[in-house]
Amino acid sequence: MDNIPHASPKSENEDLARLDMLATLLDNRFRIPGTNIRFGLDGLIGLVPYLGDIAGFAVSGVLFSVMLKRGAGPLILIRMMGNFMLDAIVGIIPFFGDLFDFGFKANRRNVDLLKQYYAEDTPKPSVRRSVLFLMFLFFVFLVGLLWLTGWLLAKAWAVVSGWF
Repeated sequence: MDNIPHASPKSENEDLARLDMLATLLDNRFRIPGTNIRFGLDGLIGLVPYLGDIAGFAVSGVLFSVMLKRGAGPLILIRMMGNFMLDAIVGIIPFFGDLFDFGFKANRRNVDLLKQYYAEDTPKPSVRRSVLFLMFLFFVFLVGLLWLTGWLLAKAWAVVSGWF
């Protein structure tokens, strides 16, 4: 049996409500007047080249860690990690990444996945074995993202300094 304490249904509902509020703030809090196009702080932060994408990815990591604490199974955690990674990788691409960030809404997708997961009345597997592995993957991906950002900045600097 698992030694990880499980939250009461009330605290799980409160956590899901907080996650829902955070996902709304990050992904679809604001609306472009006269349209149904919604965006959030994640899309706005992402407009700052590279730094915004890394900051958005770090905030998504906080969301992911709360989901881990609530006991989601390894498969759903991997799906969530995939959403975060896709959002961060595509977000690095200037202009296209910003457009993608406004439409993909990784945080909203992940909260919806978690809500659906908890709504299913099936036994939930333990996350004990997957927590360290997924945290390691998250760390490796973040380090890789930082390295790629530095590499791209160095290439851009080489091009710009060659002009002078």
